[in-house]
Amino acid sequence: MVTPLTSGSVLKERYIIQRIIGRGGMGSIFLAEDNRLEGRLCAVKQVQPEAALPEELRVQSRDQFYREASVLARLDHPNLPKVSDFFSDGPCDYLVMDYIPGDDLKSMLDSARRKGEHLPPRDVLSWADQLLSAIAYLHEQDPPVIHRDIKPSNLKLTPSGTLKLVDFGLVKQMIPDEMTVTVIQGRGTALYTPLEQYGGDTGHTDARTDIYSLGATLYHLLTNQPPLEAKQRFLNPSAFQNARHYNTEISPSVDRALTAAMALHPDERPQNIGEFRRMLLGDLPSHASPSAHPLARLQLPSADLIDQALVAACLFLFVTAVLSTLL
Repeated sequence: MVTPLTSGSVLKERYIIQRIIGRGGMGSIFLAEDNRLEGRLCAVKQVQPEAALPEELRVQSRDQFYREASVLARLDHPNLPKVSDFFSDGPCDYLVMDYIPGDDLKSMLDSARRKGEHLPPRDVLSWADQLLSAIAYLHEQDPPVIHRDIKPSNLKLTPSGTLKLVDFGLVKQMIPDEMTVTVIQGRGTALYTPLEQYGGDTGHTDARTDIYSLGATLYHLLTNQPPLEAKQRFLNPSAFQNARHYNTEISPSVDRALTAAMALHPDERPQNIGEFRRMLLGDLPSHASPSAHPLARLQLPSADLIDQALVAACLFLFVTAVLSTLL
């Protein structure tokens, strides 16, 4: 029986629990104070084992937890929280990360929908740029790290405008020819989960799994419409509506990129984050806000002004030629 953590509980004689800030199927996330570093707040993820899990699988799960947590602790990217500690206490495993202040994008999406508004596409694409950088970094690890749980509630916007992918809930290393138990655990959130992930650890997931979840997340943020679950789309393909059906402010190129990312079969999606980024953002330099891009700021003259300028230039040349002839 797992003893619930309450305010004032101390883990590892170091982390003083303040309150719960998140809850999932396999555990909870708590806000805690690090008593070794005065004033430092951290997020502590508690992973609880399934009650009916056989002892042999419990041992395998814990071994996998330590393997995956050690990988996460080596990651260093501005759009990912830093994992600073991991340990076990009784039947539970714990992952300690930076606490990220700010609102998550699900809350911002809900607020916009209540007002009858959409989140500005320019802002969403700016966040997408940062998120693409973080996912590319994960996929470039050796072996690649697949997140498998990208969704609006796992994305937080700090007061300084930095987007953070805050939860490593389902992270999995892609180790060739090795079937592993995913222990920082769960199955993902159905709205953002591709068909191949429904098989849990028996299904083959790779970089294209994250591309689907990323596409579904951006679709939700841009349209205010929850994406249909992949299994529903499989049974009724005509039920899917592209993003521009719900929000005509979305450009055709972005619409095509989202539709491609959300293809049911992995082979029909962009095959890597770089390809998806080019489809979504074109040649926009990485980390540049679309609103800050030079072409976005450039105010081109209207057609009337161009015509007037051409007439003036021709008149100037004509007068110059006449004066030269007279002289």
